[in-house]
Amino acid sequence: MMIFVLGSGFAQDSPRKVQREKVILEREHQTEMLLNSREFVFIASRALPQRGGSIDLTTNPNYLKFHPDRIESYMPFFGRAYRADYGGDGGIKFEGKPKEFKMGTRKKGKGYEINTAVSGGRDYFQLNLLVSPEGSATLTITSNDRSSISYYGEIKKQEATK
Repeated sequence: MMIFVLGSGFAQDSPRKVQREKVILEREHQTEMLLNSREFVFIASRALPQRGGSIDLTTNPNYLKFHPDRIESYMPFFGRAYRADYGGDGGIKFEGKPKEFKMGTRKKGKGYEINTAVSGGRDYFQLNLLVSPEGSATLTITSNDRSSISYYGEIKKQEATK
C-alpha cells in the first residue's frame, strides 16, 4: 500500500513544474510569432571575436533591427579590419534592404536559422542568426572588409519609436 501511495505522488507534476512548462511554451510561441513577422530586434550581451576572449556588452548599446523591408545595424566591432574609413568609430553600422532573406528551422526542429546579406556603403555584410525556441540567439556577421565576429544575445519585440 505504501509503495502505491508514494509512487502515485511522484508521478504527478508539481504546480511549479507545470507553470515552468507553460512559460516555456509561451516563450516559444512568442519567438515564432516574432520571426514570422520579420519585425524584431537582436540585442547582444556578449561579443565573440575571432581572436581573444569574449567581451561583455551589457553596458554597450547595440542592436540589429529586422524590418520586413530593411535591416538596421548598430553593433560594436572587435577584430581585424582589412580596410576602414579614416576617423570612423569602428562599429558595424548600416541600414539596407536585405538580399536573399532565408528563414528555416534548424536540424531536429530545435530553433530557427536566418541567413541574409546587406550592402552597407562600401561593405557587404552576410548575417547568420541562429535562434533557440525560447529566443536566445547567436549572430555571426561576415564582412568583406573585416574579420568575422559573433554575438550572443536574444531577440525581442521592437519598442515603438517616437
